[in-house]
Amino acid sequence: MRKWRANPWAVLVTLSLGFFMTLLDLTIVNIAIPDMMDGLSATLGQTLWTVSGYALTLSALIITASRLGDLRGPRNLFAVGLAVFTLASLACGLAPTPTALIAARVVQGLGAALLTPQTMTLIVAVFPAERRGTAMGIWGTVAGLATLSGPTLGGFLVSALDWRWIFFVNLPIGVAALVLTFLVVPDIRPGRAHRFDLTGVGLATGALFCLAFGLQEGESYHWGAGIWALLAAGATLAAAFLLHQRRRQDREPLVPFALFRDRNFTSMTVLVGLVSVAMLGLVLPFNLYLQSVLHLSAVKAGLVLAPSSLVSMTVGPFAGRLADRIGGKYLLLTGLICYAAGIIAIACIAAPGTAWFAFLPATLLTGLGVGCIIAPMSTEAMRNVPRHLAGAASGVNNTVRQTGSVIGAAAVGALVQGRLAAELATGKTYAAAFTATLHTTAILPVAVLIAGALVCLLLRPRTALPAAAPAATAQPATAA
Repeated sequence: MRKWRANPWAVLVTLSLGFFMTLLDLTIVNIAIPDMMDGLSATLGQTLWTVSGYALTLSALIITASRLGDLRGPRNLFAVGLAVFTLASLACGLAPTPTALIAARVVQGLGAALLTPQTMTLIVAVFPAERRGTAMGIWGTVAGLATLSGPTLGGFLVSALDWRWIFFVNLPIGVAALVLTFLVVPDIRPGRAHRFDLTGVGLATGALFCLAFGLQEGESYHWGAGIWALLAAGATLAAAFLLHQRRRQDREPLVPFALFRDRNFTSMTVLVGLVSVAMLGLVLPFNLYLQSVLHLSAVKAGLVLAPSSLVSMTVGPFAGRLADRIGGKYLLLTGLICYAAGIIAIACIAAPGTAWFAFLPATLLTGLGVGCIIAPMSTEAMRNVPRHLAGAASGVNNTVRQTGSVIGAAAVGALVQGRLAAELATGKTYAAAFTATLHTTAILPVAVLIAGALVCLLLRPRTALPAAAPAATAQPATAA
């Protein structure tokens, strides 16, 4: 193993294992909700909190965790996050009551928050700039694969074994990743002492929690005065956080404003949030349609979505490598167009009696789109980020990613419930009403992807570098 220690590709495999688990657990639970309700005698509200508790904790703590990585070393935080996440997965699988499951999911979210931002920081540290696009391509492919394969894997585990196995499946992966972390991942430490901004951490955590909770649970509380007060409190705390950060720009802020001087980082930070909204805007209603209208089992519904995951997994590394050579602008535009076209095709094909295989061309198109989006998006975001700001950049990028997922889930949830009630009120059957609802909700992800395409137009295209440039960029990596 000494030969593999600090090998960039061995490090990438290790990081990808941990990253895959955290994103998989954002979507794998959704398909097991009916079985969890039966197995624990839980209400729908309690079961939905197993999804919300994880997402809220992950969203609220990710900036704090990225800063802790700068202080204590990203490998150490990654290892702690893996250990917490794996033990919490065991607790989830053994949970005897809904309350115990929700508590374990919150702890699982803590582990995910600790390890997630360290992955991008370590990739930037171990890969030289001229090879970083390929690495980010694989990393981005893992992100897309985990998000899209959750329903497929979850459906198989629920149908073949039991809902508890959607958590037990994390145990061998977590243990393997933890062992590999200490065997191959270098212990990168800051060259000087860092300060920890407790005030900034408190403001950021409070703002993210209030905003995420308000958006995610607004529909459950009928968008009452309490929800709007919580959203207002979140906005106020966010404003206070930005003012606090402005005063600390010369004293190691949590969010260095210097990051946003790079137009590409700023554009890709906006795009990662929009893509997160779009992905949930498709997966959630389409999955419900497959099970509640076409009456497919959990595993069959997952298999309908599987081609998209496979294509994305295949295309992603090539897209990352191509982004290194020509830049990511036109790859991103191609991916966004393909993804939007796939969503439109799914909406047009969907009917109460559509055969499941009719969706194959459309799901292949969405997979091609995701494969062309995720890798170049990460590459362009981190291409020009200085190494000492990689932790902060990773924290911002991942926070926006998770916040986009929360906004997407809240928006599509409200749309589905509102439109479905309106369609049923006209006297339609449930199948016809939900199909009409799917047609309407498809507008959301398509509109978001169009906005993302406009954002991509702001990207500075990569110009051809002289032959000496890669050698010059490789020198800091060697020194590090």
